[in-house]
Amino acid sequence: MTQTIAPRVRILVLLFLAVTGALLAGAAPASAHAALTGSDPRQGTVVDKAPAQVSLTFSEPVAVSDDALRVLDPKGERVDKGDPDGASGTTYTVQLLSGLPDGTYTVTYQVVSADSHPVAGAFTFSVGAPSETSVEASAQSPDDGLIGSLYGTGRYLSYAGFAVMVGGAAFVLACWRPGSGVRAVQRLVVSGWLTLTAATLALLLLRGSYTSSGKIGDVFDLTLLSEVLQTKTGAALVSRLLLLAAAALFIAVLFGSAQYQRDDEEKRDLSFGLAVGGTVVAAGLAASWAMSEHASQGIQPGLAMPVDVVHLLAVAAWLGGLTALLVALYRAPADTPVDTAAVQRFSRLAFGSVVALVVTGIYQSWRQLGSWSAFTDTRYGQLLLVKIGLVVAMVGIAYASRRWTARLAEPGAPVTLREEQKETAAAMSATGGGAGQESAGATGTGKAGAGTETTAAASASVSAASADTDTDTDTDTDTEREKPAAVTGPAEVRSEESGAGAKAGGDSTRAAQLARQRAAVATARQKRLRDADPNRFGLRRSVLAEAGTAVVLLAITTVLTQTEPGRTEQEAERAASSSAPSLPSASSAQGTGAVTLNMPFDTGGKNGKGVVTIDLDPARVGGNDMHVYVERTDGKAFDVPELKVALTLSTKDIGPLPVVPDRLATGHLSASGVQIPMAGDWTVEVTVRTSDIDQVTVSKNAQIG
Repeated sequence: MTQTIAPRVRILVLLFLAVTGALLAGAAPASAHAALTGSDPRQGTVVDKAPAQVSLTFSEPVAVSDDALRVLDPKGERVDKGDPDGASGTTYTVQLLSGLPDGTYTVTYQVVSADSHPVAGAFTFSVGAPSETSVEASAQSPDDGLIGSLYGTGRYLSYAGFAVMVGGAAFVLACWRPGSGVRAVQRLVVSGWLTLTAATLALLLLRGSYTSSGKIGDVFDLTLLSEVLQTKTGAALVSRLLLLAAAALFIAVLFGSAQYQRDDEEKRDLSFGLAVGGTVVAAGLAASWAMSEHASQGIQPGLAMPVDVVHLLAVAAWLGGLTALLVALYRAPADTPVDTAAVQRFSRLAFGSVVALVVTGIYQSWRQLGSWSAFTDTRYGQLLLVKIGLVVAMVGIAYASRRWTARLAEPGAPVTLREEQKETAAAMSATGGGAGQESAGATGTGKAGAGTETTAAASASVSAASADTDTDTDTDTDTEREKPAAVTGPAEVRSEESGAGAKAGGDSTRAAQLARQRAAVATARQKRLRDADPNRFGLRRSVLAEAGTAVVLLAITTVLTQTEPGRTEQEAERAASSSAPSLPSASSAQGTGAVTLNMPFDTGGKNGKGVVTIDLDPARVGGNDMHVYVERTDGKAFDVPELKVALTLSTKDIGPLPVVPDRLATGHLSASGVQIPMAGDWTVEVTVRTSDIDQVTVSKNAQIG
């Protein structure tokens, strides 16, 4: 009726790999906490003369290195000089070389936000007039490439190791004290410690390359490593390693105590000391995340960090304890089963953890989102909705587990395996007692027969061997009786004594073999009796389903920690809008100035939202220069497959006059010599296509000439 552990473990491992691969490969690059909210010169603008410096403004203070801000000319050569200066809080400047020629310049930046996540991006501006450039105005996300994938995997493994280590130890200490002597549970907790330690060391080595070059060769760069150690993230990782040394001592005492017999008072004192020490170490490990990531920045950090610690501990107690329960249900030996009382205690622990998760999760959601619209309009909110759905699913499965546990505790249901052992022993005595006594008489073991075909066969074979030996001995003895007394000398006596010793040794070996066979058969029968219980079988299946859901939940949580909070994303968009010059929908200077039109668009497809900005200069009758800038809703330059412009003067039945601008850089198109034949209120229509089938036309009016 039941299946072996191997297929289930393979299924769980495959689920883990599939979910992790899907999240790492299919998810969009994770955003960081800080965001670029403004720049001088502005993105895509054309200035009359080369500026002396370039300034970038972020939504919060960031860490900048010597190479954090770079300015490249149309040929890709650097034209910045000196180190970036961040004297004005969130604005950082870099000086430029003097005498720069006209053309399009590219600004790239790669900084680290205060919550430890790297931020990268690029944009262009032009001096005199736009020109072609060999530089691609886009920056690789820090989460792209091999280093980004390795760093993301390390983060996932560190969370998983923390949950397994802390939750497994909590399960043994609070729910199932005999589990400290179970080898499978010991291996589980130790593997959690090893995973967290290895992942922390890997993150420490990868950190320098992850926040700078992204090259695999810089992983062992000692200069980068020394710079990482001076940062908040580096200090948190080192602190985590020191706390892991204390955790190793805790694990050694927890599992080593199972080897010694103590009275009840000593056990209570030891459990109390382990509980206090383990809680302190676990809270310190959780704080190494809380003090260096999202909780340490934004509003109310003094309250958010303790709440984040409680949240992480609750996650570990629930998911890690669930993993330990799963291992115990499948791998616990027959003489140390998981009893119903232990499952009930874990059920109460899991319920308390879920309550803590709900309370702390509500606060964190409010803090990170700030509005209901952020649930659906931001990537963080969408991931949070998925996480909430998974938690609800796990609670539903946990409810089913509680029902199976309640059935196990009902009168008539087997409570512990020891009771099953007693029943099994009684049955064996009734069915195989005669054979057992006969075999015991031949071998001297005194053990009862096993009451199964396998044991009966073993007993028969050993008994037959014993009978043959006894027959040979009797024959030899009769022969000796027939010999004259004078023939029987000292040599014959020694030979007889040696034969008797060899027979005794053979009987002892056969007795030990028979005892092992009987023990193996009895254990197998006891396991079959235990696994045949439908209530226990249902509990194992529901716990396995919970663990599979927990794998996905932990992956979503890891991605959430690398994603820009919804509140920050919306605030950055508002800041970017307010920092831009206030431009009317159509502004003109009666033939002496320029017209700028801003037109939001939505093609209805994936990544189909953005803003088109059209600059028409000098906006008068005759030839004009047109520059078109396409941006996403987050302010980043957007290359669309096709963009067309048409001008119409409906009062004079002129047009539409088509204009097809040429691409200059990412999100920047241009057309020169655009002819305006007559002054009037012109309609400017822009057709934007974002995919093979997604297209939209937007328009605005402008007074030209």
